[in-house]
Amino acid sequence: MDTVKSRSLERTLQITVPLSQVEQEVGQRLKKLAKTARMQGFRPGKVPLKLLEQQYGEQYRQEVLGDLAQARFDDAVRDGQFRVAGLIQFEPKPSGAQDSVEFEAVFEVYPEVKVGDIKGVSIEKPVAEVTEEDVDRTLQTLRHQRIRFETAQREAHEGDQLVLDFRGTLEGVPFPGGEGSDVPLVLGQGQFLPDFEKHLAGLKAGDSTAFDMTFPQDYSASNLAGKDVHFEVQVKNVQEGILPELDEDFVRQVGVADGNLDVLRTEVRRNLEREMKSRVRARLKEKAMQVLLDVTPLDLPTTLVKQEVGRLRHNAQEELRSRGQNVPDSAFSDRLFEEQARRRVSLGLILSELVEREQIKVKPEQVKAVIEEMAGAYENPQEVVRWYYQQPQQIREVEAFVLEENVVEWVCTHGDAHDVPMTVQQLTSTSQ
Repeated sequence: MDTVKSRSLERTLQITVPLSQVEQEVGQRLKKLAKTARMQGFRPGKVPLKLLEQQYGEQYRQEVLGDLAQARFDDAVRDGQFRVAGLIQFEPKPSGAQDSVEFEAVFEVYPEVKVGDIKGVSIEKPVAEVTEEDVDRTLQTLRHQRIRFETAQREAHEGDQLVLDFRGTLEGVPFPGGEGSDVPLVLGQGQFLPDFEKHLAGLKAGDSTAFDMTFPQDYSASNLAGKDVHFEVQVKNVQEGILPELDEDFVRQVGVADGNLDVLRTEVRRNLEREMKSRVRARLKEKAMQVLLDVTPLDLPTTLVKQEVGRLRHNAQEELRSRGQNVPDSAFSDRLFEEQARRRVSLGLILSELVEREQIKVKPEQVKAVIEEMAGAYENPQEVVRWYYQQPQQIREVEAFVLEENVVEWVCTHGDAHDVPMTVQQLTSTSQ
């Protein structure tokens, strides 16, 4: 009879497989194989069973043992009503029995999830309104994106573009990435380290300078982090930035065919409002999810956390590869992803329980509204809407988004949600 032991979320089942059942199943598989087996010196289907046993018997025994152990495990799980989480490890167990083989099946179960009480828990709901100043600021950004640089016969100051030759050495030896020729650098934009840029202000074309500096302790290149280096720099050109006028030509350049500035301002406002709505949603969702995590402590299955760590690591590697960076697997420690993995697993379990307990549903009209909202950012919204409804995977993703929105609404309704006025700059300058 199978017995059960438990430790936290780990469970162990003792599985016994009778050898007679194994041999019976192996015999049936060999007979089935014999009907079509081919072997040199015999016609198809006429290979002696003994020869097939010699060639395939041990392989079949291992396969049958695995299949029967899995079947008995499945029966035991059903009988015990276990909710198995993650992978199962079958480990052979020494036994004196001559007529059976014993295994230990080690696995984890899902924890019991009891979503905590959020009544009275403070939840800040950001509220932001796009102003004319926000529109002006965005138009200024668009102008800076189309800035042109012209040679200036003067000393360099912040905002100027310098064309440089430079050479860096570490203990007298050049280091990778420490040398450049005709390199453009706009002062004050953070393209280079501040300790490097501060030595360039006030220089003119033709000037040279040399200085020592120390790389930050957390510098991305570990061979340079915290190290003292020496740089020699020559300024080949100083260029002043010239912003385009906010005229009809500029308006046409940014996509308004008739050059009407009022039309551009309207489009900018709409885009800002769309972005603000998205940021407000994201921030409120983050706060709502944190509330659920805070009131619902969980003991997590280690197998689920490990699987999530693996997914996050894979995604990070693929993201870097898509940018042309090949980083070795050894650079991605599990510790880098463990906290995020535990959070994602916890939220998955909590949301699943909450959705089922509260019967939180997704309504078709909600899905339609989200799709139409996303489509509004495109030139032909109706074509985008039609495309979405022809893509089942895209519809499922929208449904998942709406479901999370409904969970957030449930949290706000049952908690102590209150509006917190914010500016557009506050929403865009921070992520929390």
